Amino acid sequence: MSAVSRAPARRWARTARTARTGREPLWRRRERWWAVVFLAPQLLALLAFLVGPLGFAIVLSFMRWDGLGDATWVGLDNFEAQLTDPAFGRAVWNTLKIGLITVPGGLVLALLLALALHGVRGRTAYRVIYFLPVVTSSVAVSVIWQMILGGGTDGILNGTVQDLFGVTLPNWLADPDWVVPAIAVVTIWSSLGLNVVIFLAGLATIPPSLLEAARIDGAGPWQTLRSVILPMLSPTVFFTVVVSVISSFQAFDLIYVLVNPDHNEGAQTIVYKVYQQGFREFQFGLSSAAALILLLLTLVVTAVQFKAQKRFVHYES
Repeated sequence: MSAVSRAPARRWARTARTARTGREPLWRRRERWWAVVFLAPQLLALLAFLVGPLGFAIVLSFMRWDGLGDATWVGLDNFEAQLTDPAFGRAVWNTLKIGLITVPGGLVLALLLALALHGVRGRTAYRVIYFLPVVTSSVAVSVIWQMILGGGTDGILNGTVQDLFGVTLPNWLADPDWVVPAIAVVTIWSSLGLNVVIFLAGLATIPPSLLEAARIDGAGPWQTLRSVILPMLSPTVFFTVVVSVISSFQAFDLIYVLVNPDHNEGAQTIVYKVYQQGFREFQFGLSSAAALILLLLTLVVTAVQFKAQKRFVHYES
């Protein structure tokens, strides 16, 4: 018997001897220490950049502090101030409106494009084209869309419609009634490629035999989509919904560059209030309270989604 074939037998004998004596084998202790060595950098980074700041924000949300003087304990006053502030209420509603438009609109459009591209020759090139906005800087995307959606005849869209049809369109980025749809359009455009790639990957996992069986049974395109494709794609849909909702709640950089939220209350979101109160007004207690409210809102919505996924998400056994 070779040394390689005897190795499992020797390890089994050591394991049996350990079970009799109650002592942990040396090789297992060495493996545990090596695991600690390799995991230590990631765990330290997690503590330094996630757990530590989160704990500090929780403590700070119960205090009044301007970043320089002594911190004063105020209990739940910061949360009460935020929940009774009409400006913060508008920011919450604006955040929810952006999510209500971007999540279903973006996912439906991405699914339709993925279905159209699935099976098409050269779809790799299409993936690259649709994915380009995802890897483009949000500042560059915002500047481009500022030129397109600018008010009056300065914007490409408004100026073109005015010249061709004589119709005056609203100032998309300055009108509080239209700024949220404008932000939603830009957000959908910039994130569309990521969702298309994810849906294409999900479609690739559907066995062709199921689609062939549906075709043989006489199912049309709509019946195949409803009865075969969507149930098989439900884990992918669930993943994209959760990620898209969380991303819509955290929207900031694109809105900050695209619109001037200081002069447009319709563009102010929860994350913008966190930035404004913390890094402009130096009210770090209020800012931390707003951040925790956003965290709780995200956790509640995500928990509801995980609870609801038991009804419509079908995993292969």
